Amino acid sequence: MSVYRKLQAARAEFLSMPVKKSGKNKFAGFEYFELSDFIPTVSKLFDIAGLCGVVRFTDTEASLTVYDADGDGSIVFTSPLVMAENAKGQAIQSLGSTHTYFRRYLWLLAMDIVEVDLVDAAAPSEKVAQPVKNKDVQLVQPTQSPMKTVAQPEKVKDVQPKITGKEGGFQMVIDAPNDINLEDWLHLVRDSTHFLLDMCESDADVMTIFKKNKVLFDTVKAKDPEFFKEMMGKFTETKNKFKE
Repeated sequence: MSVYRKLQAARAEFLSMPVKKSGKNKFAGFEYFELSDFIPTVSKLFDIAGLCGVVRFTDTEASLTVYDADGDGSIVFTSPLVMAENAKGQAIQSLGSTHTYFRRYLWLLAMDIVEVDLVDAAAPSEKVAQPVKNKDVQLVQPTQSPMKTVAQPEKVKDVQPKITGKEGGFQMVIDAPNDINLEDWLHLVRDSTHFLLDMCESDADVMTIFKKNKVLFDTVKAKDPEFFKEMMGKFTETKNKFKE
């Protein structure tokens, strides 16, 4: 079965699932899907169909690649990247909002889920996004006094531009745009790892994920040992499920 046929089967099955919208737009008076509403269902359908979805970000583009977990086929969904505007928050908060926003819309696109054609989380009178520019992605909060400085968080370019697991099933490819904060990169690795672990059917699958992507996990351990320990807890939890 081709990757296209598998994706269409997952889409058709999703239509019969009792998935409810929890997001509410108080300005326009409509409801919308949040990631937590449909990702658990989509993950199960992808597992059954033999599919794996991987979200990536560059400086200018967001993409979701749907891989055939049993073969070499893949389908790529892309969108130009714009930054969510957050006048009262820090730039890193805008970056996190942007990632969440695009993850949601890429998955809606991949699953062909129809929603109200409006910007979901903003008042009609507000601007929601501006084109990405390097100066827009600054990780230091502006201060009132020129004498006061704030340390800039470590960036992923200090790790590597891209870290790739071994080819084959359960491979992870994590891009690292120059301006992304290390903390956001770590969370991207964690989210991708959790997605794969949720697809496991045996403890052997769990070990395969770890071995194939060890270069990623070694990097996480070197940069943030506590974060690494937390990630490994998810591996242990998943393995124990198959021993019960």
